[in-house]
Amino acid sequence: MKKNESSLTSLISAFGRAYHSQYDSPTIFDDFIAKDLITQKEFGDIRENMIKGIQFFNPEIAKKFQDQPDEMLKWITQVQLSPTPLARASFCENILLHELVLGVKQYVILGAGLDTFCFRHPELNESLEIFEVDYPATQDLKKTRLAKANYPIPDHLHFVSMDFSEDFSMQALIEKGFDSSQKTIFSLLGVTYYLTKEENANLINKLFAKIPSGSSIVFDYADDKLFEEKGLSNRVQNMVQMASAGGEPMKSCFPYDEMEKMLENSGLLIYEHLSPVDIHHQFFSNRTDYLSAFETIHYIHAVKK
Repeated sequence: MKKNESSLTSLISAFGRAYHSQYDSPTIFDDFIAKDLITQKEFGDIRENMIKGIQFFNPEIAKKFQDQPDEMLKWITQVQLSPTPLARASFCENILLHELVLGVKQYVILGAGLDTFCFRHPELNESLEIFEVDYPATQDLKKTRLAKANYPIPDHLHFVSMDFSEDFSMQALIEKGFDSSQKTIFSLLGVTYYLTKEENANLINKLFAKIPSGSSIVFDYADDKLFEEKGLSNRVQNMVQMASAGGEPMKSCFPYDEMEKMLENSGLLIYEHLSPVDIHHQFFSNRTDYLSAFETIHYIHAVKK
């Protein structure tokens, strides 16, 4: 991600979570705080831009709902924007809450953006150290938004400024209070696609080189059909094209056995893997709206041996 685009990406992601919390039912992932971190003007501007852009995503839907802007917005958020961020966040946090029972003491969020886990779970203030890793601009934005919304930053939340995709530094975490002897869980959501296979492997290696067995990571990745699959209403193709047009092309996709081997090389075993079919069954079944699991996207929870 380009440094000057990281804050905008975080705002759009927060918009998707806020929209889902307020307008979708049932919720897959209820980020009821996200709305507090974006202004009404920003929410309105993003809403209007998405409605205006629907012609790119699906001209037929644009024509069908030309006099129903709210339905246009619902379609574009539920089909294109929200499925993967919502389901992977739910997958990750469910695992994290389970791992706490098994002795996890530290949670490292790589690419945290405007993540609100810390503020949705104040009961963990005394039992979990949280480290949010992101660009300085994004973290400055978040601190400003938290202050305006009257959310004081608790002592167990630590901001670590870093471009981890290019130069991850464990020392930078340690300087913020990270203890490499403690059982840790990392989240790496929405990142692997934009790194090369070598960069992904190097990052995983650095994360797990000096932390104890039982530590783990939750992440999403694209399978080897990423650049062939069009997806529902061409949404996979749209995603790839938008990333490229935005100057941040998707660089890697993995067959399952290749992903398994990469993790093995870093001493990790896959504990849980969800395919798109599994994701749909677990998070999207029996819905009556547009939300459905995104094609080609998989989720993994991998644990250090």
